[in-house]
Amino acid sequence: MPLQLSRPRVAILPLLAGLSLAALSLTPSLVPRDWLTQGVLAGLSMGLGYLVMQALLTMWRSLGIAVLSGRAADAGHLMVALPVMALVVACLARAGAWQDDIRSRVGLPPADEFSIVWMSVLALAVFAALFLIGWLVQGLFDILRRRLARYIPVRMANVIGLLLAAQMVVIVTRDGVVNRLLEVADASFVAAQQLTDPDAPAPQESWRAGGPGSLIDWAMMGKPGRDFVLSGADAAAISAVTGRPARDPLRIYVGLAQDPDPQRRAAIALAEMERLGAFGRKVLVVASPTGTGWLDPAGHDPLDYMHDGDIATVAVQYSYLQSPLALIFETDAGLEQANALMRLIHDRWRAMDPATRPRLYMAGISLGAWSSMNAFNVFQMMNDPVDGALWAGPPFPSQLWRQAVAARNPGSRHVLPEVGEGDLVRFASQYAAPDRSGRPWGRTRILFLQYASDPIVFFDATSAWRAPRWMREPPAPDVSPLLDFVPIVTQLQLGLDMMLSKVPPPGFGHDYHAHDYIAAWAAVSAPEGWSEDRAARLRAICGQEVIGCAPGG
Repeated sequence: MPLQLSRPRVAILPLLAGLSLAALSLTPSLVPRDWLTQGVLAGLSMGLGYLVMQALLTMWRSLGIAVLSGRAADAGHLMVALPVMALVVACLARAGAWQDDIRSRVGLPPADEFSIVWMSVLALAVFAALFLIGWLVQGLFDILRRRLARYIPVRMANVIGLLLAAQMVVIVTRDGVVNRLLEVADASFVAAQQLTDPDAPAPQESWRAGGPGSLIDWAMMGKPGRDFVLSGADAAAISAVTGRPARDPLRIYVGLAQDPDPQRRAAIALAEMERLGAFGRKVLVVASPTGTGWLDPAGHDPLDYMHDGDIATVAVQYSYLQSPLALIFETDAGLEQANALMRLIHDRWRAMDPATRPRLYMAGISLGAWSSMNAFNVFQMMNDPVDGALWAGPPFPSQLWRQAVAARNPGSRHVLPEVGEGDLVRFASQYAAPDRSGRPWGRTRILFLQYASDPIVFFDATSAWRAPRWMREPPAPDVSPLLDFVPIVTQLQLGLDMMLSKVPPPGFGHDYHAHDYIAAWAAVSAPEGWSEDRAARLRAICGQEVIGCAPGG
């Protein structure tokens, strides 16, 4: 007789637990959410609450402890349901106001509409889909354990059946669906980036990467690289702002399609630097791009102006994926590329006369900051360190960042630590300038630029069961004081916040403003003759809505 799936049944207590978490998911987090994303979050929270309570009840029954039944069970369910429904109503009533409070903290106007009805419908639809998936997985487990029970003891059949069902789910999702989607996405990105944008033909200047005589193939550079090489101001634009003679800044970028081997890509970058005379510039920046290969123009355009264009910036692409996906599925790719490039450049730079060589800096934002930090090899640089580093929005797993935060002085805040006398490592935000202490820097200047509302920086893997340390401090101005810790829900909220981290305008979340980069780079690179007047002029051309500082944005 063929085995059949049991009919799906919704359990009351798990459903009430799911509704509780769905209601609490409406509370504020770091990034504002519209009704659509909030509906998805509420549905996920409801599904997870249902799963956790169902697992607890299963464990309870497996221990042989008596449970309520009949009228006693109905009365118990009613006693639980009343406060749960009151919680749901109260949270739904305040959901819009909570989101508007977050919006006001990150410089956004109140939402035009926050549809409670459509949000609730979407949440129930997401929960229904998750419930169906769970029912199918449960059915798979039942089939496996029943067949195994014909040949082995029931308890052993249950354990092995559970392990087999879990393994099959992992294989189907990770090795089947996920990997296939990544392969398709990767192939699509490769094809897209190998096609030269008709609006961006290869440069005609021999001093540009990808131009005549270049060792870098323009078609293989990819759109992020071509945008970086062609963007930014030239010597004339820089002089028009500064009133001083300027040089054309050098920007060297090697695309992932140039060569499959990261060591060879690094070698091509170094050879192109030699061709263009990058080591003869006053300032040399080794920049690590994000997962897609993007370099933040707000983080590089100001630097060109500060040093009158006497600067060379080099970067090598290592992935096509968005940073969160690259961090999970191509963890080693960015580290290997950053290490290979930095090792070659540092060895070449170290062999130069210290009196005449350029000042050497490292830079990166988001996943680029993470890989750049990994390339900061203290054993290689101990006797001859780089001049400094600027890492913006460092992702929470970054080991060097975590070590710096852990070394903060007693009493200093988690979101804005103070380390020692600030001669080596400093932290800055949109509300706190790097040089606010007035103390002098040491030989090497390392600066972390981070916003308290940036979930990429302040996600905490333990937030499923305990409040992150920064939640136990008075909130920063860009964080809602209504934000509070809720087990399980807080981690889901922060996970969604990471996906929405670019929703806030520049200066909040994971969108770093050129104005803050100006203060950061001025502190790290100490431009010659720098003054508040020069800073004000540079900020004037980096308007509130402008991403970078190049003419026309």
